[in-house]
Amino acid sequence: QVKLVETGGGLVQAGGSLRLSCAASGRTFTSSTMGWFRQAPGKEREFVADISWNDGRINYGDPAKGRFTISKNGNQNAVYLQMNSLKPDDTAVYYCAIRDDTTGTIAYNYWGQGTQVTVSS
Repeated sequence: QVKLVETGGGLVQAGGSLRLSCAASGRTFTSSTMGWFRQAPGKEREFVADISWNDGRINYGDPAKGRFTISKNGNQNAVYLQMNSLKPDDTAVYYCAIRDDTTGTIAYNYWGQGTQVTVSS
């Protein structure tokens, strides 16, 4: 099993910044990708960004392009999401997830409990 714990959420004014962290523990994978997703009330979960643990390859979803930056710290088994120029539309619960890339599936295997981000106008 893998445990993912997100921290760093909170209340911020529009235009402000937050840095989310995700700490991973437990089982390790030969090849994996860690990602950030978010879900706003009444909306479906959407992809924000992901990063390959092995080669550092990064993908960003539309909400993140130009404003968010994903990074990782291998020594601490952690992934971060730096969010700048936040907008009220960024208000959501942000989830960290990990995918075992050796299985060939695109589905993420483990999810954190989420951290609330609220952006006030």
